[in-house]
Amino acid sequence: MNLDVKCNVKNCKYWADGDQCVADSIYVIGPHGSRQADSVEETACRTFELRE
Repeated sequence: MNLDVKCNVKNCKYWADGDQCVADSIYVIGPHGSRQADSVEETACRTFELRE
């Protein structure tokens, strides 16, 4: 399955032109590592790696 994953964090090593995420997989967690969130603001991308 080919997914269109958007990301606007330009200093992430997986960011590409057009706000594309080019990571092989995406890992998103809830607040404080929980498995439940009530809004998008409570989620975080654990796939982020600083672009060097």
